[in-house]
Amino acid sequence: MITRFTDIVNGLEALGKTYKESKKVMKILRSLPSKWHTKVIAIQEAKDSTKLPMEELIGSLMTYEINLKKKLQEGEDKKKKSITLKATTKEEEDVEEEKPSEEEDDLALITRKLNKYMRGERFRGRRFTSRRDLSKKESSSHGDKEK
Repeated sequence: MITRFTDIVNGLEALGKTYKESKKVMKILRSLPSKWHTKVIAIQEAKDSTKLPMEELIGSLMTYEINLKKKLQEGEDKKKKSITLKATTKEEEDVEEEKPSEEEDDLALITRKLNKYMRGERFRGRRFTSRRDLSKKESSSHGDKEK
């Protein structure tokens, strides 16, 4: 963009139209895209744009452009995730099917522990009834207090 701007300004100077350094700086700052808005404001507030040399402005804008590209590149790298898939042969699949998975091992362990707990002394002789059975017993036992 700076090269095109310089070509245009040089062509205008050849035709007799000259611009002050401060006017050139302001024209460049106004022509920047909206994603550069924060940099434009920073330059305008930090430095007096009437005394800012073109070379310093160009250097500052080029530095900002490099940093902006780095940030965009880092953002793209984070978005890209490599996915690797494990390839297996038919023989390996058959062997894997024969082995119990970790979930099956956990389920079997929980089942064994629950059965052992249920066989313990706490549950001997107890009968478990559903809520419906309990409500029937309560309604029939209202008349007989000894039960």
